[in-house]
Amino acid sequence: MAKLTLISFPTCPYVQRAIIALKEKHVDFDVVYIDLANKPDWFLAISPLGKVPVLKVEQDDGREGIIFESAVILEYLEETAPGAKLHPADPLERAQHRAWMEFGSQVLADIWKLSVASSEADLDAAEKALYAKFARLENTVVGPFFAGEKFSNVDAVFGPAFRQIDAIESVTPTGLLDAFPKLNQWRQALRERESVRTAVPSNFVDLYLERLRNNGAAVLKKAA
Repeated sequence: MAKLTLISFPTCPYVQRAIIALKEKHVDFDVVYIDLANKPDWFLAISPLGKVPVLKVEQDDGREGIIFESAVILEYLEETAPGAKLHPADPLERAQHRAWMEFGSQVLADIWKLSVASSEADLDAAEKALYAKFARLENTVVGPFFAGEKFSNVDAVFGPAFRQIDAIESVTPTGLLDAFPKLNQWRQALRERESVRTAVPSNFVDLYLERLRNNGAAVLKKAA
C-alpha cells in the first residue's frame, strides 16, 4: 500500500470524510495540519484550489501523486484501499449513494451559512433550508445507518455534518432535528462510530465554537 499523507485543517468537515474512510478501511496514514488563514507556500504549490483536504500518495515504485477534493479522495480509497467497501456493489445503488453524498455537501453548505449568519434574518433562512433538506432525508434514511446496518460513504459524509450541529448544541439548542426521529437515531449511531468519533482532534468542539464566535454567529447568541 502506498504511503498516504492527508493535508488537513482541524475543523474542516471535508477532511473528516477522508479520515473516516481511511479508518473504516484500517489504512495507515499521516495527517499534516495547516492554517488556512496563512497557507504555506508548499501547500499552495500542490493544491490547485488552495483547499483541504489534499491527499499525497507516495507509491512503492517511487511515483507520487496529489489528489484533491474529498469526493475524489473517497473514490480513490474505495478503488485502492483494502478493507470493507463503502459503496454498494449494485451500480444503481452506488450511483444513488453518490447523489446523496452530493446532497450531504449541500447540507454542509447550509450549516456553513448557519454558522456565519450574523443576523436573525440570515439565521432564519439557513434554518429553513436545513429543515427542508432534513425533511427529505427523514423519508430516505433506513437506519441505523443511511442504508441499513452497513456503514457507507454516505455515512462518512453526514457524520461531520451532524458533528457540527452537536458542537453548536453543546452550548445552545438549535431544534433543527427535533421533528426527525430517524435522523436523530442516525445521528446517534454516527456519533458512536469509532471512525467518526476519532476523526477530529480532541479539542474540536472548542476550536469549532471559537470559529463561530469569531464570525459573530447569531446561532450562539441564543445561549446568551
